[in-house]
Amino acid sequence: MIEALQFEFMQNALMAGLLASLICGIMGTLVIVNRIVFLSGGIAHAAYGGIGLAFFFGWPYLVGTIGFSPIMALLMAAVTLKAKHRSDTIIGVLWAVGMAIGIILIDLSPGYNVDLMSYLFGSILTVPDSDIWLMLGIAVTINCVVTNFYTDYLALSYDEEFAQIRGVHVKALYFLLIALLAVSVVMIIRMVGLILVIALLTIPPYIVEKYSTSLIKMMIFSSMLSAIFTVCGLWISFTFNITSGAAIILVAGTGFVVSLAMERILPKISRRAPGMLEE
Repeated sequence: MIEALQFEFMQNALMAGLLASLICGIMGTLVIVNRIVFLSGGIAHAAYGGIGLAFFFGWPYLVGTIGFSPIMALLMAAVTLKAKHRSDTIIGVLWAVGMAIGIILIDLSPGYNVDLMSYLFGSILTVPDSDIWLMLGIAVTINCVVTNFYTDYLALSYDEEFAQIRGVHVKALYFLLIALLAVSVVMIIRMVGLILVIALLTIPPYIVEKYSTSLIKMMIFSSMLSAIFTVCGLWISFTFNITSGAAIILVAGTGFVVSLAMERILPKISRRAPGMLEE
């Protein structure tokens, strides 16, 4: 990996990966504890509409997606609050409509010279300096918001009714969370693509949740685990010349399987240990 860091594109990729890990650790934790994974998936796929919008009008990729994704995300958030019993269906519709808009706009784009694979599966090795600075700004913003409203988000995540009794502005905080999630998803798509983005958002927090005693520890350890997955995935990608985003998710998926196996193995060992000692 040290040899790979001689190249500027690998330095940028590593920096982007570490910043994305910080974002995923914080936002992914809130996604898991608030049980909005499906909503996150809807935002990620609806973001394709923003990609199509950007190409059709000749805008930079981020202008289209950061403009389009939060709108779709807030629509989905409103649905989850107003029609909870039908939220999964409506989110699925918005998810499909967003992707359809993106595909049609790309079809109608003059010249039609779009590398769709880079948006479906990511292109972390081509992340420019400007995106890294933007990711840094988003990471700092998310960190400041979550730090400022930490106790409110803690109450909202585990007991919404208690949060309302405490005077927490539940709806405002929820919409703010979804807006931040939409922007985060847009940035992570650049890394691993819209198909794999949910895996990076959810796998590290899911693994860490069982061993964390507080929300803040879950965020910190999730960020660290995500960074490990990212660095290992980049090393595998560089060594074997395979798609970096897929390599990162494959490492994360392996970690997920190992964690499930450990859940089954460790209790059996602990149950057998007393008997073994008695013998």
